[in-house]
Amino acid sequence: MKIAMIGSGAAGSVFASYLRKGGAEEVWLVDPNKAHMDKVAKDGMKFTIYPDKTTILTGFKTAYSADDIGIMDIVIFMTKANQLESAIQGAKPCIGPNTVLVSLINGLGNDDKLLKYYPASRCMVGSGVIGTALDGPGGCISTPSEGVIMNFGALENNELTIAAGKYMEECFNKGDCEAVFREDVLPFIWKKVIVNCTVNTVCAVTRLKIGYVENNPYGKKLFHNVIRECCAVAEHKGVHIDPDEFIRVDHQHIIDNISDYYPSMAQDMLYKKLRTEVDTLTGTISDYGKQFNVPTPTCDVLSDIVRCVQDNYDNQYGEKNGAVNA
Repeated sequence: MKIAMIGSGAAGSVFASYLRKGGAEEVWLVDPNKAHMDKVAKDGMKFTIYPDKTTILTGFKTAYSADDIGIMDIVIFMTKANQLESAIQGAKPCIGPNTVLVSLINGLGNDDKLLKYYPASRCMVGSGVIGTALDGPGGCISTPSEGVIMNFGALENNELTIAAGKYMEECFNKGDCEAVFREDVLPFIWKKVIVNCTVNTVCAVTRLKIGYVENNPYGKKLFHNVIRECCAVAEHKGVHIDPDEFIRVDHQHIIDNISDYYPSMAQDMLYKKLRTEVDTLTGTISDYGKQFNVPTPTCDVLSDIVRCVQDNYDNQYGEKNGAVNA
């Protein structure tokens, strides 16, 4: 099958590398990052599975846009959540009547954005529990957790979506990324959302790696409060997740595997000064909380802090305001 990865930054490059490593025959990386695309086209992708398992993957096709890559069998979106809708519109030239569209993007509401343009019979959603980073132009690093790290499923199971899902499942697993094509993926989507609401937002605000937050009593309290608020909201969306079990199993799984890691939102705020995905994470939890009359005070405050900071990167202490050297 022909696969296009729309958005081939850190996460897109890692996911595409697992697919290519697992035998996917034709994989297109589509991203406006010219240096990265050109380096991969010339020398292949330097793919590192942390800490030291490095492979040079050749055979990728690259493009700066989807305009001239032809019709794909599977189009996977790995942009930022706030870029998904424009990415769907930009991908139209490579989407045919039988193309399956897949969002593996963090956050809530990605299925609604796909359904705005395409029927459920051609759409899939999913997410991965995995740390990702670019390693300069032409390289990417995966920091996987133990066990299943990729879950995805169709919004409507039919011959087309099942064939695409099984193909992705096979390639991911052969490429050393444990993945499952689920009949009902929503509980797994929500669990990933809760993970991201917890570690992404709290680490972004505290400017700390996951492990430092967890090992501090105030940080751990923030983590647990976010988890409990998210689980309360999920219940009203028809997905039951026990918060105590989540803390004991799912949250501890993150602590055990990627504690020495800055989540993507923290990277965006600390290093890249980018707009974050807060609106599709704790921001959406807050919105749902208001809709269902469920209190979400921790998510409310964390979301507002992130929004305030990202509106004022240039005004932060040490930027234009001038840090004082003691």
